[in-house]
Amino acid sequence: MQIILLEDVPNLGKKGELKDVAPGFARNHLLPRGLAVKATPDKLREWKQRQEKEELINRQQEEQARALAEKLNLLELVFEMQAGEGGRLFGSVTPADISHKLAEQGFDVDKKNIDVEEPIKSIGEHSVFVKLHPGIKAEIAIRVDKEA
Repeated sequence: MQIILLEDVPNLGKKGELKDVAPGFARNHLLPRGLAVKATPDKLREWKQRQEKEELINRQQEEQARALAEKLNLLELVFEMQAGEGGRLFGSVTPADISHKLAEQGFDVDKKNIDVEEPIKSIGEHSVFVKLHPGIKAEIAIRVDKEA
């Protein structure tokens, strides 16, 4: 029996997937609990339209992410911070600082998407990665100067 999942079901599939299951499993477990609906011709047509729409939206988001990545790859952010002897900073440059600096330049990037491999605690050149879309990352150059 073909069904369309309305919720994620462990060991079966994710929401929105079309699956073949045993009729008893569908009739006794999935359908009564509202986890799935029977794949009738009308439901299949709706499902295909929804899949095409989601695919189009995903492609548009991916194109936007690629365009943003190209812009961010050319970017260099400069931070002026207090530092002690030997170039050690009093504090560090955090993802929140980077997100704020990007917002000043017109880029809306959430701090959760900024991947700082090691804490930036010294003066000099560094790089961080920004996750924009699954499989698309941008590398931003960070330069930390000593505050005058």
